[in-house]
Amino acid sequence: MSLFITSLNSGSNGNCYYIGNETEAILVDAGISCSEIEKRMQRLGLNIQNVKGIFVSHEHTDHISGLQVLCKKYQFRVYITSATLRHSRLSLEKHLISDFRAHEPVTIGTLTITPFPKFHDAADPYSFMICCNKINVGVFTDIGDVCNNVISHFQQCHAAFLESNYDEEMLANGKYPYFLKSRISGGNGHLSNKKALDLFTTHRSSFMSHLILSHLSKNNNCPVLVEQLFNDRCEGVKMIVASRYQESNVYRISLATKTVSTERSRVKTSSQLAFAFS
Repeated sequence: MSLFITSLNSGSNGNCYYIGNETEAILVDAGISCSEIEKRMQRLGLNIQNVKGIFVSHEHTDHISGLQVLCKKYQFRVYITSATLRHSRLSLEKHLISDFRAHEPVTIGTLTITPFPKFHDAADPYSFMICCNKINVGVFTDIGDVCNNVISHFQQCHAAFLESNYDEEMLANGKYPYFLKSRISGGNGHLSNKKALDLFTTHRSSFMSHLILSHLSKNNNCPVLVEQLFNDRCEGVKMIVASRYQESNVYRISLATKTVSTERSRVKTSSQLAFAFS
């Protein structure tokens, strides 16, 4: 069994990541509208009915703005801590809410989702590791600094969504006020290109096949710059820069696949849906 992953959107204008197998899937965050999630999944050939839950990393608007409408329409279960729920001011149906605790795995069918704390300026922020049949996919975004939690989970990943938010020089020389620059580059803000590259080159596993660089700043980063920075260091890992304007391709992650092929293929699921993957 494989895992299929895609970024439906990634950036300060909205974040939403899909991880699933042929019959079950989760979303990490829902920071774009319900209609956009529907349209983007449909374009990718993904069945929204396969989504069994949404895991909320923290309460910032770009991670939750589409959550209420999406859950009201589809009755998705929302996995969210009480502190995040309280600070989010979301109005969710009580029967849809499930709390989670740090390092305690949540099982959804054949998927196991393990939340772990991270550094970010939110009430109770978390990153996630999603596992299915020994395939591990990590979601590491909105991270102020690389902590032991991030390192230990990143080392286990076959694929990862990794924040590469800002170029240090662009941020320093940009037009943002000092307090905002300090917030971004401080220990509870976002991860720079340099720190993301250091994490990748120092702690990636020998079996990592895909890296999706995520949550790029519109004003303090450049997709071409990030691509150039990582390209020379990928060494067999398929590297993708997630867009803040559209969905990525769907990528198939398996234990046997260590490939950088960019060929688009079609694969039939057990429900006869077609996924496009690279």
